[in-house]
Amino acid sequence: MRRVSPYVTLLCLLLVGYGWMDIAARRTGDGSEEWGYVEVRPKAHMFWWFYGSPNRVEDPSKPWPVVLWLQGGPGASGVGIGNFEEIGPLDTYLKPRESTWLQKADLLFVDNPVGTGYSFVEDSKLFVKTDKEAATDLCTLLMEIFNRNETLQKSPLYIVAESYGGKYAVTLALSVLKATEAGKLKLQLGGVALGDSWISPEDFVFSWAPLLKDVSRLDDNGVKKCDSVTEKIRQQLRSGQYTEATASWSELERLISTSSNSVDFYNFLLDSGMDPVSMEAGELTPGVSMKKYERYLSYLKTSAGNAGDLDTLMNGSVKKKLQIIPANFTWGEQSDSVFSSLQGDFMKPRIEEVT
Repeated sequence: MRRVSPYVTLLCLLLVGYGWMDIAARRTGDGSEEWGYVEVRPKAHMFWWFYGSPNRVEDPSKPWPVVLWLQGGPGASGVGIGNFEEIGPLDTYLKPRESTWLQKADLLFVDNPVGTGYSFVEDSKLFVKTDKEAATDLCTLLMEIFNRNETLQKSPLYIVAESYGGKYAVTLALSVLKATEAGKLKLQLGGVALGDSWISPEDFVFSWAPLLKDVSRLDDNGVKKCDSVTEKIRQQLRSGQYTEATASWSELERLISTSSNSVDFYNFLLDSGMDPVSMEAGELTPGVSMKKYERYLSYLKTSAGNAGDLDTLMNGSVKKKLQIIPANFTWGEQSDSVFSSLQGDFMKPRIEEVT
Protein backbone atom coordinates (compact mmCIF):
# COMPACT_ATOMS: atom_id res chain seq x y z
CA MET A 1 0.00 0.00 0.00
CA ARG A 2 1.24 3.51 -0.76
CA ARG A 3 2.71 5.49 2.11
CA VAL A 4 0.91 8.72 2.91
CA SER A 5 2.78 11.96 3.35
CA PRO A 6 1.75 14.03 6.38
CA TYR A 7 1.78 17.07 4.11
CA VAL A 8 -1.19 16.00 2.02
CA THR A 9 -3.78 16.83 4.65
CA LEU A 10 -6.36 19.08 3.06
CA LEU A 11 -8.42 20.20 6.01
CA CYS A 12 -8.57 19.62 9.76
CA LEU A 13 -11.43 20.23 12.13
CA LEU A 14 -11.12 19.96 15.88
CA LEU A 15 -13.98 18.00 17.40
CA VAL A 16 -14.66 19.54 20.78
CA GLY A 17 -14.90 16.93 23.50
CA TYR A 18 -13.49 14.10 21.40
CA GLY A 19 -9.86 15.07 21.73
CA TRP A 20 -8.77 14.10 18.23
CA MET A 21 -8.47 15.74 14.84
CA ASP A 22 -11.15 14.86 12.29
CA ILE A 23 -9.34 15.04 8.96
CA ALA A 24 -11.87 16.07 6.32
CA ALA A 25 -9.72 14.55 3.55
CA ARG A 26 -6.32 13.02 2.91
CA ARG A 27 -4.77 11.60 -0.21
CA THR A 28 -1.76 9.68 -1.43
CA GLY A 29 1.23 11.57 -2.75
CA ASP A 30 0.34 10.81 -6.37
CA GLY A 31 -3.29 11.84 -5.83
CA SER A 32 -4.68 8.49 -6.97
CA GLU A 33 -6.48 7.89 -3.67
CA GLU A 34 -8.36 10.22 -1.37
CA TRP A 35 -10.32 9.50 1.78
CA GLY A 36 -11.82 11.18 4.77
CA TYR A 37 -14.75 11.90 7.03
CA VAL A 38 -17.72 14.13 6.36
CA GLU A 39 -19.74 15.29 9.34
CA VAL A 40 -23.11 14.75 7.67
CA ARG A 41 -24.89 15.88 10.82
CA PRO A 42 -23.47 17.21 14.09
CA LYS A 43 -21.56 14.32 15.73
CA ALA A 44 -22.40 11.92 12.86
CA HIS A 45 -19.29 11.10 10.81
CA MET A 46 -19.38 9.25 7.48
CA PHE A 47 -16.20 7.75 6.03
CA TRP A 48 -15.45 7.59 2.30
CA TRP A 49 -12.57 6.36 0.13
CA PHE A 50 -12.07 7.41 -3.48
CA TYR A 51 -9.82 5.71 -6.05
CA GLY A 52 -8.94 7.45 -9.30
CA SER A 53 -8.45 5.02 -12.17
CA PRO A 54 -4.99 4.92 -13.78
CA ASN A 55 -6.84 4.39 -17.07
CA ARG A 56 -8.94 7.52 -16.80
CA VAL A 57 -9.23 9.39 -20.10
CA GLU A 58 -10.64 12.89 -20.40
CA ASP A 59 -12.89 12.66 -23.45
CA PRO A 60 -15.95 14.97 -23.57
CA SER A 61 -17.64 12.63 -26.05
CA LYS A 62 -17.25 9.69 -23.66
CA PRO A 63 -17.04 10.92 -20.05
CA TRP A 64 -15.14 8.68 -17.66
CA PRO A 65 -17.56 7.10 -15.14
CA VAL A 66 -17.46 7.09 -11.35
CA VAL A 67 -18.96 4.12 -9.51
CA LEU A 68 -20.38 4.64 -6.03
CA TRP A 69 -20.50 1.23 -4.34
CA LEU A 70 -23.10 0.66 -1.61
CA GLN A 71 -22.94 -2.45 0.56
CA GLY A 72 -25.85 -4.26 2.19
CA GLY A 73 -26.49 -5.41 5.73
CA PRO A 74 -27.67 -2.96 6.83
CA GLY A 75 -24.39 -2.31 8.57
CA ALA A 76 -21.98 -4.05 6.18
CA SER A 77 -18.94 -1.99 5.18
CA GLY A 78 -18.45 -0.98 1.56
CA VAL A 79 -14.98 0.35 2.40
CA GLY A 80 -14.08 -3.08 3.73
CA ILE A 81 -16.15 -5.73 1.95
CA GLY A 82 -16.87 -4.06 -1.38
CA ASN A 83 -13.36 -2.67 -1.64
CA PHE A 84 -11.08 -5.48 -0.46
CA GLU A 85 -13.30 -8.51 -1.09
CA GLU A 86 -15.13 -7.62 -4.29
CA ILE A 87 -14.16 -4.86 -6.74
CA GLY A 88 -11.34 -2.72 -5.31
CA PRO A 89 -7.74 -2.61 -6.57
CA LEU A 90 -6.34 -4.82 -3.77
CA ASP A 91 -7.55 -8.03 -2.14
CA THR A 92 -7.34 -8.73 1.58
CA TYR A 93 -3.74 -9.90 1.17
CA LEU A 94 -3.08 -6.43 -0.30
CA LYS A 95 -2.25 -8.02 -3.63
CA PRO A 96 -3.46 -6.48 -6.91
CA ARG A 97 -6.86 -7.71 -8.08
CA GLU A 98 -6.84 -8.37 -11.81
CA SER A 99 -10.62 -8.05 -12.02
CA THR A 100 -10.87 -4.70 -10.23
CA TRP A 101 -13.51 -2.34 -11.58
CA LEU A 102 -10.90 0.40 -11.29
CA GLN A 103 -9.80 -0.60 -14.78
CA LYS A 104 -13.02 0.84 -16.19
CA ALA A 105 -14.11 3.52 -13.70
CA ASP A 106 -13.13 5.63 -10.72
CA LEU A 107 -14.40 4.02 -7.51
CA LEU A 108 -16.01 5.63 -4.48
CA PHE A 109 -16.61 3.45 -1.42
CA VAL A 110 -18.67 4.73 1.50
CA ASP A 111 -19.33 3.25 4.92
CA ASN A 112 -23.05 3.95 4.94
CA PRO A 113 -25.14 4.58 7.02
CA VAL A 114 -23.26 6.31 9.83
CA GLY A 115 -22.14 3.67 12.31
CA THR A 116 -21.07 1.26 9.56
CA GLY A 117 -17.42 0.26 9.21
CA TYR A 118 -15.23 3.29 9.96
CA SER A 119 -18.23 5.65 10.09
CA PHE A 120 -19.46 6.46 13.57
CA VAL A 121 -21.79 8.53 15.69
CA GLU A 122 -20.98 10.17 19.01
CA ASP A 123 -24.54 9.70 20.27
CA SER A 124 -26.61 6.55 19.80
CA LYS A 125 -29.63 8.72 19.01
CA LEU A 126 -27.95 9.68 15.72
CA PHE A 127 -28.22 6.29 13.99
CA VAL A 128 -30.60 6.56 11.04
CA LYS A 129 -33.98 4.89 11.39
CA THR A 130 -35.09 4.98 7.74
CA ASP A 131 -33.62 4.50 4.28
CA LYS A 132 -34.59 8.08 3.46
CA GLU A 133 -32.58 9.40 6.40
CA ALA A 134 -29.62 7.38 5.13
CA ALA A 135 -30.11 8.89 1.67
CA THR A 136 -30.10 12.41 3.10
CA ASP A 137 -26.77 11.75 4.84
CA LEU A 138 -25.29 10.24 1.69
CA CYS A 139 -26.45 13.18 -0.38
CA THR A 140 -24.72 15.52 2.07
CA LEU A 141 -21.51 13.54 1.64
CA LEU A 142 -21.75 13.72 -2.16
CA MET A 143 -22.16 17.49 -1.96
CA GLU A 144 -18.91 17.73 -0.02
CA ILE A 145 -17.03 15.55 -2.50
CA PHE A 146 -18.45 16.62 -5.87
CA ASN A 147 -19.19 20.30 -5.35
CA ARG A 148 -15.49 21.04 -4.84
CA ASN A 149 -14.20 18.85 -7.68
CA GLU A 150 -14.81 20.09 -11.23
CA THR A 151 -13.28 16.95 -12.74
CA LEU A 152 -15.76 14.68 -10.99
CA GLN A 153 -18.61 16.97 -11.96
CA LYS A 154 -17.93 16.05 -15.60
CA SER A 155 -18.15 12.32 -14.87
CA PRO A 156 -21.45 10.42 -14.72
CA LEU A 157 -22.01 8.81 -11.33
CA TYR A 158 -23.33 5.25 -11.33
CA ILE A 159 -24.76 4.03 -8.04
CA VAL A 160 -24.12 0.29 -7.75
CA ALA A 161 -25.50 -1.69 -4.83
CA GLU A 162 -26.05 -5.22 -3.61
CA SER A 163 -28.49 -6.75 -1.14
CA TYR A 164 -29.90 -4.17 1.30
CA GLY A 165 -27.71 -1.59 -0.43
CA GLY A 166 -30.31 -1.61 -3.20
CA LYS A 167 -32.72 0.18 -0.89
CA TYR A 168 -30.09 2.81 -0.19
CA ALA A 169 -29.39 3.16 -3.90
CA VAL A 170 -32.92 3.91 -5.05
CA THR A 171 -33.65 6.36 -2.23
CA LEU A 172 -30.29 8.05 -2.78
CA ALA A 173 -30.90 8.38 -6.52
CA LEU A 174 -34.14 10.26 -5.87
CA SER A 175 -32.40 12.51 -3.34
CA VAL A 176 -29.60 13.20 -5.82
CA LEU A 177 -32.06 14.16 -8.56
CA LYS A 178 -33.86 16.58 -6.24
CA ALA A 179 -30.59 18.10 -5.02
CA THR A 180 -29.20 18.58 -8.53
CA GLU A 181 -32.44 20.11 -9.78
CA ALA A 182 -32.35 22.51 -6.83
CA GLY A 183 -28.76 23.46 -7.64
CA LYS A 184 -27.44 22.13 -4.33
CA LEU A 185 -25.44 19.26 -5.83
CA LYS A 186 -23.14 19.51 -8.85
CA LEU A 187 -23.31 15.97 -10.14
CA GLN A 188 -24.37 14.02 -13.22
CA LEU A 189 -26.34 10.90 -12.30
CA GLY A 190 -25.50 8.25 -14.88
CA GLY A 191 -27.67 5.43 -13.56
CA VAL A 192 -28.40 2.88 -10.86
CA ALA A 193 -27.48 -0.83 -10.88
CA LEU A 194 -28.98 -3.26 -8.36
CA GLY A 195 -27.66 -6.74 -7.56
CA ASP A 196 -29.70 -9.27 -5.51
CA SER A 197 -31.44 -6.20 -4.16
CA TRP A 198 -33.66 -6.30 -1.05
CA ILE A 199 -36.14 -3.83 -2.56
CA SER A 200 -39.05 -6.28 -2.19
CA PRO A 201 -38.54 -8.29 1.02
CA GLU A 202 -41.95 -9.93 0.66
CA ASP A 203 -40.96 -11.54 -2.64
CA PHE A 204 -37.79 -12.89 -1.09
CA VAL A 205 -39.32 -14.48 1.98
CA PHE A 206 -42.18 -16.04 -0.01
CA SER A 207 -39.71 -17.68 -2.40
CA TRP A 208 -37.56 -19.42 0.21
CA ALA A 209 -39.79 -22.36 1.17
CA PRO A 210 -40.84 -23.34 -2.41
CA LEU A 211 -37.23 -23.18 -3.57
CA LEU A 212 -35.94 -25.27 -0.68
CA LYS A 213 -38.68 -27.83 -1.27
CA ASP A 214 -37.72 -28.05 -4.96
CA VAL A 215 -34.11 -28.85 -4.00
CA SER A 216 -35.24 -31.30 -1.27
CA ARG A 217 -34.12 -29.18 1.66
CA LEU A 218 -37.65 -28.83 3.10
CA ASP A 219 -40.39 -31.45 3.32
CA ASP A 220 -44.13 -30.74 3.14
CA ASN A 221 -44.36 -30.27 6.89
CA GLY A 222 -41.51 -27.76 6.85
CA VAL A 223 -43.11 -25.85 3.98
CA LYS A 224 -46.41 -25.72 5.86
CA LYS A 225 -44.72 -24.24 8.93
CA CYS A 226 -42.88 -21.68 6.80
CA ASP A 227 -46.07 -20.74 4.96
CA SER A 228 -47.67 -19.90 8.28
CA VAL A 229 -44.89 -17.45 9.15
CA THR A 230 -44.71 -15.93 5.68
CA GLU A 231 -48.46 -15.34 5.73
CA LYS A 232 -48.01 -13.56 9.06
CA ILE A 233 -45.32 -11.42 7.42
CA ARG A 234 -47.68 -10.62 4.56
CA GLN A 235 -50.38 -9.43 6.96
CA GLN A 236 -47.89 -7.39 8.98
CA LEU A 237 -46.64 -5.67 5.83
CA ARG A 238 -50.20 -4.96 4.71
CA SER A 239 -50.88 -3.39 8.11
CA GLY A 240 -47.69 -1.33 8.10
CA GLN A 241 -46.25 -3.29 11.04
CA TYR A 242 -42.72 -3.22 9.68
CA THR A 243 -40.85 -3.71 12.96
CA GLU A 244 -43.00 -6.75 13.72
CA ALA A 245 -42.37 -8.03 10.18
CA THR A 246 -38.63 -7.81 10.79
CA ALA A 247 -39.03 -9.96 13.91
CA SER A 248 -41.08 -12.45 11.88
CA TRP A 249 -38.38 -12.50 9.18
CA SER A 250 -35.88 -13.54 11.84
CA GLU A 251 -38.36 -16.15 13.09
CA LEU A 252 -38.67 -17.50 9.54
CA GLU A 253 -34.90 -17.86 9.21
CA ARG A 254 -34.76 -19.82 12.47
CA LEU A 255 -37.64 -22.03 11.35
CA ILE A 256 -36.03 -22.77 8.00
CA SER A 257 -32.79 -23.69 9.74
CA THR A 258 -34.44 -26.12 12.15
CA SER A 259 -36.62 -27.66 9.40
CA SER A 260 -33.89 -28.06 6.78
CA ASN A 261 -31.03 -29.57 8.77
CA SER A 262 -29.62 -26.05 9.11
CA VAL A 263 -29.34 -25.20 5.44
CA ASP A 264 -26.70 -22.63 4.58
CA PHE A 265 -28.61 -19.45 3.67
CA TYR A 266 -26.00 -18.43 1.10
CA ASN A 267 -25.54 -21.86 -0.48
CA PHE A 268 -28.43 -24.32 -0.20
CA LEU A 269 -26.12 -27.14 -1.31
CA LEU A 270 -24.40 -26.96 2.09
CA ASP A 271 -25.42 -27.53 5.70
CA SER A 272 -24.56 -25.43 8.70
CA GLY A 273 -21.04 -26.25 9.85
CA MET A 274 -19.79 -27.10 6.37
CA ASP A 275 -18.40 -23.60 5.87
CA PRO A 276 -17.53 -20.63 8.13
CA VAL A 277 -20.69 -18.76 7.18
CA SER A 278 -23.18 -21.18 8.67
CA MET A 279 -24.66 -20.43 12.06
CA GLU A 280 -26.61 -22.53 14.52
CA ALA A 281 -30.35 -21.96 14.26
CA GLY A 282 -30.54 -20.45 17.73
CA GLU A 283 -28.01 -17.79 16.78
CA LEU A 284 -30.04 -16.33 13.93
CA THR A 285 -30.87 -12.72 14.78
CA PRO A 286 -30.95 -9.62 12.57
CA GLY A 287 -27.48 -8.54 13.73
CA VAL A 288 -26.04 -12.01 13.29
CA SER A 289 -27.56 -12.27 9.81
CA MET A 290 -25.54 -9.22 8.77
CA LYS A 291 -22.39 -10.82 10.19
CA LYS A 292 -23.20 -13.98 8.19
CA TYR A 293 -23.26 -11.85 5.06
CA GLU A 294 -19.77 -10.51 5.78
CA ARG A 295 -18.41 -13.97 6.55
CA TYR A 296 -20.00 -15.33 3.39
CA LEU A 297 -18.00 -13.00 1.18
CA SER A 298 -14.86 -13.73 3.18
CA TYR A 299 -15.50 -17.45 2.78
CA LEU A 300 -15.85 -17.21 -0.98
CA LYS A 301 -12.59 -15.35 -1.35
CA THR A 302 -10.74 -17.52 1.15
CA SER A 303 -11.91 -20.62 -0.71
CA ALA A 304 -10.38 -19.15 -3.83
CA GLY A 305 -7.11 -18.79 -1.94
CA ASN A 306 -6.74 -15.03 -2.30
CA ALA A 307 -8.07 -13.46 0.86
CA GLY A 308 -6.87 -12.79 4.38
CA ASP A 309 -8.81 -11.88 7.48
CA LEU A 310 -10.79 -8.69 6.87
CA ASP A 311 -11.18 -7.63 10.51
CA THR A 312 -7.44 -7.89 11.07
CA LEU A 313 -6.74 -5.97 7.88
CA MET A 314 -9.17 -3.11 8.57
CA ASN A 315 -8.10 -2.68 12.18
CA GLY A 316 -4.43 -3.14 11.34
CA SER A 317 -2.54 -2.02 8.25
CA VAL A 318 -5.45 -0.19 6.61
CA LYS A 319 -6.24 1.82 9.73
CA LYS A 320 -2.54 2.64 10.05
CA LYS A 321 -2.38 3.84 6.46
CA LEU A 322 -5.45 6.04 6.71
CA GLN A 323 -4.13 7.79 9.86
CA ILE A 324 -7.45 9.50 10.60
CA ILE A 325 -9.50 6.74 12.23
CA PRO A 326 -9.94 7.45 15.97
CA ALA A 327 -7.40 5.39 17.90
CA ASN A 328 -10.03 4.04 20.28
CA PHE A 329 -12.47 3.10 17.50
CA THR A 330 -12.69 -0.39 15.99
CA TRP A 331 -13.86 -0.93 12.42
CA GLY A 332 -17.43 -2.22 12.54
CA GLU A 333 -17.98 -1.77 16.26
CA GLN A 334 -21.26 0.12 15.73
CA SER A 335 -22.58 -2.03 12.86
CA ASP A 336 -25.04 -4.05 14.96
CA SER A 337 -26.60 -0.81 16.16
CA VAL A 338 -27.06 0.27 12.54
CA PHE A 339 -29.12 -2.85 11.88
CA SER A 340 -31.14 -2.47 15.07
CA SER A 341 -31.98 1.15 14.33
CA LEU A 342 -33.31 0.25 10.87
CA GLN A 343 -35.59 -2.58 12.01
CA GLY A 344 -38.62 -0.42 11.33
CA ASP A 345 -37.57 0.02 7.68
CA PHE A 346 -35.87 -3.32 7.03
CA MET A 347 -38.96 -5.04 5.61
CA LYS A 348 -40.38 -1.96 3.93
CA PRO A 349 -40.40 -2.33 0.11
CA ARG A 350 -38.80 0.17 -2.27
CA ILE A 351 -40.55 -0.99 -5.45
CA GLU A 352 -42.29 2.33 -6.10
CA GLU A 353 -38.97 4.17 -6.09
CA VAL A 354 -37.66 1.81 -8.77
CA THR A 355 -40.72 1.92 -11.00
